[in-house]
Amino acid sequence: PATEKHINKYLQEDVRILRETPQTYTNVTKPYVEREELGDKIKWVYNVLERKKEAERIIFEDLDPESGFILVPDMKWDQGSVGSLYCLAIVMRRDLPSLRALTAEHLPLLKNVYDKGCKALSEKYGIQRDKLRVYLHYQPTFYHLHVHFTNLDFEAAGTGIGKAHALLDVIDNIELKGDYYQCNTMTFNLRTTLGLYKEFDQAGLLQS
Repeated sequence: PATEKHINKYLQEDVRILRETPQTYTNVTKPYVEREELGDKIKWVYNVLERKKEAERIIFEDLDPESGFILVPDMKWDQGSVGSLYCLAIVMRRDLPSLRALTAEHLPLLKNVYDKGCKALSEKYGIQRDKLRVYLHYQPTFYHLHVHFTNLDFEAAGTGIGKAHALLDVIDNIELKGDYYQCNTMTFNLRTTLGLYKEFDQAGLLQS
């Protein structure tokens, strides 16, 4: 179901660029996410993973607890046209809130999501992998690792700089340096109405 946070996502709001160093992530972002964005906020995700909700909408599932995921249509896609295809791969693991948690340990998971996700969409909708935009958001709308699959011809929101990270680039970065996302400074867009923005403000981390 759409929460207030999801609804606000599509309203015209003031958006700013923020820079998050590894230290800022450890001292500001991570504590905020653990305090405000987990638990009941993502219970709906667990209901989907456990087939308590939306089981009839599942396109593909791999139930492996380490490398598995389910693939479902995003709520923004009415499934009426492949031209506007938008799906989410939600991983089975429950210890990965975002891109920042990913290390070399998770490469089999990421490659599995890419390969099997693309194959499933090709088999069901006839769309080839070179017509799929496959990416993660940082910051994400909800803090349980998930990957977006959209038709390349569809100009989905959140595919630009400051939000989207191509899954294949994420895999390459981690192959180059296993702890890349623990060491790297991240640049992202954030709406000023969100709690995390206010945390950055209170910590004196906003760019002038």
